[in-house]
Amino acid sequence: MSYVPRLRAKYHSEVAPKLQKEFGYKSPMQVPRLVKISLNQGLGSAVGDKKIVENAVTEMSSIAGQKAVPTVSKKDVSNFKLRKGMPIGARVTLRGDRMFEFLDRLIAVSLPRTRDFRGVKASGFDGRGNFTFGVKEQIIFPEIDIDKVTKIQGMDITFVTTAKTDEEAKALLREMGFPFADKDKK
Repeated sequence: MSYVPRLRAKYHSEVAPKLQKEFGYKSPMQVPRLVKISLNQGLGSAVGDKKIVENAVTEMSSIAGQKAVPTVSKKDVSNFKLRKGMPIGARVTLRGDRMFEFLDRLIAVSLPRTRDFRGVKASGFDGRGNFTFGVKEQIIFPEIDIDKVTKIQGMDITFVTTAKTDEEAKALLREMGFPFADKDKK
């Protein structure tokens, strides 16, 4: 038998049937599901030092388990000494098994390692069933060797779902085990 990530199996066996019952979907295809997880790091300080982007791409690749790509500026901004085409960030998009593996590590290991962690605020929903939140330090991920980190960088993590409303998306993420802050629970 082939390997199936723990959260993918949990989604099919527990989460989908529960959501179908809770929201009264007539078809299992209506049940919201996770499409992709995008990690994005904007590196404003990279304007003066190209090495920062290289380090960020390496770190993000080890966090995601998939090669990250540098992002480049789209236009010139003279106040920031920025030229069109200069690398100013890093990003990676996860789908399928890698996405479920990353989500599992994020929920079980990385988020609890955050200083003074009391859950993630649920204010990052966009109205269309997608959720974005920020991480202040990349060192919460166990894949990062703290001794080799030159600069503490944050990143944005976006969950893209097929949910039509924020309420459905929040229910999906909560059932998957995502730790929302207590005061946000209804």
